[in-house]
Amino acid sequence: MSYAKVLCVGLVGVTGHLVEVEADLAAGLPAVVISGLPDTALHEARDRVRAAVVNSGQRWPNRRITLNLLPATLPKFGSAFDLAIAAALLGGSGELPLLPLEGVVVLGELGLDGTVRPVRGVLPMVAAAAQAGVARVIVPVGNAAEAAVIPGVRVRAVDSLHRLVAFVRDGTPLIEPPADIPAPVVGGPDLAEVAGQQMGRRALEVAAAGGHHLALLGPPGAGKTMLAERLPSILPELDDDAALEVTALHSVAGLLPPGGRLLRRPPFQAPHHTATVPSLVGGGSGLARPGAVSLAHRGVLFLDEAPEFSKGALEALRQPLEHGRIQLNRSGGGTVYPARTQLVLAANPCPCAKPAGDAHCECSPLVRRRYLSRLSGPLLDRIDVQVRLMPVRAAELMATDGDVEPSATVAARVAAARQAAATRWAGLDRRLNAEVEGPHLRRPPWRLPAQVTVELRGRLDSGSLSARGFDRVIRMAWTIADLDGRDRPDRDDVREALQLRTGEAT
Repeated sequence: MSYAKVLCVGLVGVTGHLVEVEADLAAGLPAVVISGLPDTALHEARDRVRAAVVNSGQRWPNRRITLNLLPATLPKFGSAFDLAIAAALLGGSGELPLLPLEGVVVLGELGLDGTVRPVRGVLPMVAAAAQAGVARVIVPVGNAAEAAVIPGVRVRAVDSLHRLVAFVRDGTPLIEPPADIPAPVVGGPDLAEVAGQQMGRRALEVAAAGGHHLALLGPPGAGKTMLAERLPSILPELDDDAALEVTALHSVAGLLPPGGRLLRRPPFQAPHHTATVPSLVGGGSGLARPGAVSLAHRGVLFLDEAPEFSKGALEALRQPLEHGRIQLNRSGGGTVYPARTQLVLAANPCPCAKPAGDAHCECSPLVRRRYLSRLSGPLLDRIDVQVRLMPVRAAELMATDGDVEPSATVAARVAAARQAAATRWAGLDRRLNAEVEGPHLRRPPWRLPAQVTVELRGRLDSGSLSARGFDRVIRMAWTIADLDGRDRPDRDDVREALQLRTGEAT
């Protein structure tokens, strides 16, 4: 037999596509040709596979070898095709009967000694195989736990090409995935540790319940960073669909923790203010990798000292904040990454970071305005909650733990509010108030009475509030009503939402 075929999976972003790895061995001068839009790593596979085959005790066919990756129009990236290429090549040369691999997806990178090494993106690859109707996959032993979280797929692992050959030729059993061990409960920052800042705590709770973006402005030591770092502690755990999305993104980025479990806690990304545009939104040579805004999908992206970020990096966030996804086009191809994240900004009032009116502040009013103007109007217009924090008082700092609510208490209210919103918006296929489009909120049956929105409409007519801001205030009003257990917002809810939006709350 001079032809063989083995199944594999190629990734474009986090979307997997079933790929057929074909091998044809013909008479002629010995050579290896790879077609099907391979990248550099795949072109180099010819040398890796040859060394791995020889060092695994198999005979290398001295013939003209043509390897084709179907569909040929789909770009192929990475080294996950190595093991499938080796199996197809040995099958085409007659060394292996490939019947045991029929309908089986084979993934893995080969070392020169024949070892099978783990690869990035195994979880979305296995998910794509399951969606295509494949029920069996073979993965590197280092990716077995990760692959096993996909239901309905029988996962087996290999640690070497020799083990795969023994399985195909003699039926030697492959490695079973490790047993699923519950993840240890790790304690994190708690809201009980935040002194005072009742307005900041209320803003954090509203943002968590509705999925709203948040900006915290105030002097150093007021608790901006502490509040932001505790936002994940009051967010509900991710459901199965969201956990798969988040885990797939971290798998593609190679950031999954040991154990390969689904990530159930909302992710928290806090890049340094020197972060570049590609590190925030995604980039890299060939196919763009996910950036911080995508790694924070279904979680929190925290930009501390936000005015210190470059203008280009901040402005690049505007599109993903609005649409919940980001389109990255590069010379090697384009891809779309999900980016439905909660943005939290923290900023001091001026470069010297002294409170307004402090005798030691060296900043003029013009300097203060210039500093905060680094956060552009269009970006701030997309931030639902904008509050100014005051310095913490001594009485608040010395209060005992029993005087403040812990994260668990607030999280219970957030979960109840989110459930109310999910029930209300089920017909619109939305789960959070922040996700509901403005036109739905302005039409029956969700349109609020004129007497409830009179102040809000006055702000819109005067030009002090944009149309986008109008919709965002309405969404926050629904969130406040959900937190307080009411089925519809009243005038006080709209007023509080307006105060949180404009930063005028005291």
